Amino acid sequence: MDKLLIYVIPAMGIVGLLYTFVKFAWVSKQDAGNERMKEISTYIAEGAMAFLQAEYKILAYFVVIGAILLGVMGYSNENSHWSIALAFVLGAFFSALAGFIGMKVATKANVRTAQAARTSLSKALLVSFTGGSVMGMGVAGLAVLGLGGLFIILKMVFAPEAAVDSVEMQRTLEILTGFSLGAESIALFARVGGGIYTKAADVGADLVGKVEAGIPEDDPRNPATIADNVGDNVGDVAGMGADLFGSYVATVLATMVLGRETSAITDHFGGMSPILLPMLIASMGILFSIIGTFFVRISENAGLSTDAVQKALNMGNWGSIVLTAIASYFLVNWLMPDTMILRGHEFTKMGIFGAIMVGLAVGTLMSIITEYYTAMGKRPVMSIIRQSATGHATNIIGGLAVGMESTLLPILVLAAGIYGSYACAGLYGVAIAAAGMMATTAMQLAIDAFGPIADNAGGIAEMSELPADVREKTDILDAVGNTTAASGKGFAIASAALTALALFAAFVGIAGIDGIDIYRADVLAGLFVGGMIPFIFSSLAIRAVGEAAMAMVEEVRRQFRTIPGIMEGTGKPEYDKCVAISTQASLRKMMMPGAIALLSPIIIGFIFGPEVLGGFLAGATVSGVLMGMFQNNAGGAWDNAKKSFEKGVEINGEMFYKKSEPHKASVTGDTVGDPFKDTSGPSMNILIKLMSIVSLVIAPTLAVIHHDKIEANRKAQIETLQKLSASKEITK
Repeated sequence: MDKLLIYVIPAMGIVGLLYTFVKFAWVSKQDAGNERMKEISTYIAEGAMAFLQAEYKILAYFVVIGAILLGVMGYSNENSHWSIALAFVLGAFFSALAGFIGMKVATKANVRTAQAARTSLSKALLVSFTGGSVMGMGVAGLAVLGLGGLFIILKMVFAPEAAVDSVEMQRTLEILTGFSLGAESIALFARVGGGIYTKAADVGADLVGKVEAGIPEDDPRNPATIADNVGDNVGDVAGMGADLFGSYVATVLATMVLGRETSAITDHFGGMSPILLPMLIASMGILFSIIGTFFVRISENAGLSTDAVQKALNMGNWGSIVLTAIASYFLVNWLMPDTMILRGHEFTKMGIFGAIMVGLAVGTLMSIITEYYTAMGKRPVMSIIRQSATGHATNIIGGLAVGMESTLLPILVLAAGIYGSYACAGLYGVAIAAAGMMATTAMQLAIDAFGPIADNAGGIAEMSELPADVREKTDILDAVGNTTAASGKGFAIASAALTALALFAAFVGIAGIDGIDIYRADVLAGLFVGGMIPFIFSSLAIRAVGEAAMAMVEEVRRQFRTIPGIMEGTGKPEYDKCVAISTQASLRKMMMPGAIALLSPIIIGFIFGPEVLGGFLAGATVSGVLMGMFQNNAGGAWDNAKKSFEKGVEINGEMFYKKSEPHKASVTGDTVGDPFKDTSGPSMNILIKLMSIVSLVIAPTLAVIHHDKIEANRKAQIETLQKLSASKEITK
């Protein structure tokens, strides 16, 4: 039966890709507007593709070197295999392809959204959201097809008739880990590189254009405006696509690794049900995400309201979540045996369903809380607006305070989710909760990706000098997009925390250690070093944005000074110079943060052993989750505080609009928040997962190298427990 069931997984991946191709063709057929609009969209598309080609060329060298090293490690370890290198290359290719698909559709959908906005808000939403759904289904389809298809091939080659708990099955999943490592590696470089690109251009365009020259956002006279719009695609679309592809794969893989250890021999699939379940949930999520896209509609008479757009997107999101929850009950009830055991913890199939519900609830609550802290009209954003009235410094103070406060509720929800899912089904429950949360990734990504498309559409409308009502419609979509992007980042960091915990549990099992004793000095030292990594990573990413933005500001100022007639609209800015600055800075500066993420667990693990590495991962995970939440929410709140001034806000009974002093203060806050929310903040979830996956890949080798040390520590722990037991008897 499992031989037939397993083929459903790649089949659903193909369904997702078919939807992608159909909707891509639909977007391509929409009206692209007048010649000026087509010209500007061509500039953006060419700049985005030029960057992607340059980035992928550099990453190709990294993939080749990484594959060689993994091949050598796999060849020298009996628990692994040289083919882990091939899985790594395949994962990297699929991750890059996910980013490319997103980039391609976004650069087509942006100009068509601007043209659709000349008709109605509902038409503009349909085009921009359909563009986002192409990316969402493409990412999910590639992930399910790649992971499911590769698992089928590896099982046929290495473990055709082997038991679930056999060495052959462990080797199969160890090779599959290479696929996840390739995906997450590309995701990190794409997210960091794209984030540096987009925010260098955005900050430079804002500081000189809006603050110094007093011209509107995306004004064609601003030399950095094309680079800014290109950046929306390379950072918020291609980077995000690779990011969520990696997250999707890592979550499913972590659950599969723990599923191999789970005793489920009374099922009808030879004990395979705990391994198959996360892949089937992911497959099912594609189908329900496709259904959810049909709920995202607003009427032609809805009016110009952000609430109508937000409700339409929420309907699609909640619809897909509810359908997934209902289907999960029947899937778990049919697939899983009545009772299972993992590392001495017994649980039931209804416990697994309960853990999935916990995961869906955590994902939903994280989105709601993040929306509250970043949406227009809510208390946190309004507090930043009020503090803008007294200057730039108080705006910054207000945004930092909101970001720090915004970690409270999400962490409590996350902690409750970990506790609740563990209570339901042990460590497998924690992993399957993350898989349940990520089941509707296709819909989450569709909602997330529509924002950058709408943002680009507004830029094209401004540069093409379309009527003001067109920009008004795209601004409504963009404002909602800022909120959904922030919510998506909250969702991503929560899933990353649960996934990292599951990967951590898998690492402990494969490395052959009984647990992590934080009372040991070396483990405690590793904990603190791990806690430092997200800070130094963020420092490098934010500094890269700052330095590139400085170069961008100088270039824009130079052009304003030296090009005759640029401010009058008769002189043409040199857009390509600004595009080149962002491209060179991002490609150069993305290497060091990526090297830290990849090399630090290898160095710690090989020098100090798996237990110290476990402490290191624990510190990095806690610190990274907090940093990610703080930066994402602070940046999102600053951004929407700035956007509030574009419609007009009341502070102490007085109305303030664009070009007012409070507005200028809000622009400063937004520029500070830009690298927070679009460069370092969203990179945190990749950072903590990537370090855990690297640790999981090297775990079998560490178990061999540090075998004597692990055994000595185990004996020492046993002796300590015996002494404690004896002292208690004497006391009695």
